[in-house]
Amino acid sequence: MNVLVTGGAGYIGSHAAQNLIAGGHGVLVVDNLFRGHSAAVERLRGSLDAEAAGRLRFAECDIADRARLSGLMKEHGTEAVMHFAAHAYVGESMTDAIGYHHNNTAAAIQLLAAADENGVERFVFSSTCATYGEPESMPIVETMPQRPINPYGVSKLAFEHVLFDHAGACRRTGKPFGFAAMRYFNVAGADPSGVLGEWHRPETHLIPIVLEVALGRRERVTIFGEDYPTADGTCVRDYVHVSDLVGAHALVLGELRAGDERTYNIGIGRGYSVREVIEACRRVTGHEIPAARGDRRPGDPPELYANATKIESELGWRAGFTDLDEIVRTAWNWYRANPNGYDA
Repeated sequence: MNVLVTGGAGYIGSHAAQNLIAGGHGVLVVDNLFRGHSAAVERLRGSLDAEAAGRLRFAECDIADRARLSGLMKEHGTEAVMHFAAHAYVGESMTDAIGYHHNNTAAAIQLLAAADENGVERFVFSSTCATYGEPESMPIVETMPQRPINPYGVSKLAFEHVLFDHAGACRRTGKPFGFAAMRYFNVAGADPSGVLGEWHRPETHLIPIVLEVALGRRERVTIFGEDYPTADGTCVRDYVHVSDLVGAHALVLGELRAGDERTYNIGIGRGYSVREVIEACRRVTGHEIPAARGDRRPGDPPELYANATKIESELGWRAGFTDLDEIVRTAWNWYRANPNGYDA
């Protein structure tokens, strides 16, 4: 299958491209390189044999450029889209709501329109648990109300609505189209083979920040809020390994059929607190990792963790990495080997 992967030079998208290539698919990576890294694509290409490398292509393009996207899809015979290109910082979304709605909703609509123009029948969307807001109970199941509390979650939920509406229109007009919205939790870790890893600028994800302290790139990690209604007062999140996550995407892509309107939570089914993450990083790295107290960040719910039994019962997917130390260890191995990330 020929798959267009948006955001394919970013953290999750590059791992998805790697997974798809390993599965025998043709992959066209599309990324505007705002926060993606062309070096990630080149490292992936360099790890492949000649045949596999021939199935990996890259185009620098913004998903808002509908005409260019449509031309790329036609040129490469795109049969499916895996959409990861998004702004994804909760805190940033609180101060740049327009930017988040422009990129995550309005630009995504242009991508979907280009796909429609080219008769693309399968669309896998990188959604988020942030669409649920602050659920009344844990773990989160797909049928819970979606009441996001930050513009990031709102912008992702808005595009979910667009997908449902488009699928309905396709059904009524006889067009074959199926989609899946993958609502996942905190993604962590790195490609176990060491080719790809997590490298954001700015970095806002907890595990990389803590590991940067261990590497001497930061003096300390700040704990944003210690008075949440959780066991140790810090936020609790479900950490799913990036390899498990992209494996779920590839599995769903292969199962999509015309008329499908699927939603799946992707997580390990339990939460770890900020303090537990810091302790895991201390164990794995052998470093002290100083921590400081900070104020709560707006838009952060106290707890978010998944019930992922729906995708397990329907498709047989289950996370392979469930031990936090093992998840951290894959990230630490990559950071030690790549202290300057993709900037080297």
